Amino acid sequence: MNKRELGTEKETAACTFLESRGVCILEKNYRCRQGEIDLIGQDGEYLVFFEVKYRGSQTAGHPAEAVGWRKQRSICAVSDYYRYSKGYAMDCAVRYDVIAATPEGIQWYQNAFDYIGR
Repeated sequence: MNKRELGTEKETAACTFLESRGVCILEKNYRCRQGEIDLIGQDGEYLVFFEVKYRGSQTAGHPAEAVGWRKQRSICAVSDYYRYSKGYAMDCAVRYDVIAATPEGIQWYQNAFDYIGR
């Protein structure tokens, strides 16, 4: 299995995991000029932007550690564009979450980072 197939498999598992916890998935692999985001969902009052990371072993560190400052900034730019293009108010409740997948299971880090503007 190549990296893309493995990534798709883990994103599908993350969708199932989130839906079982009441999250309504709105978009998968959303792409625009600003970048891409793995999943977008509605969790109660929050519009949530999810980054899914997988690590097959701990040698490369924990998956959640792979969402650095640059990736966070890119996700925030995508979230701005998404909200604008879909007609959401710019002050709607937004959250940035990370889904960390390992061979042992899935961990959901809610509010993993704060908004980073341009």
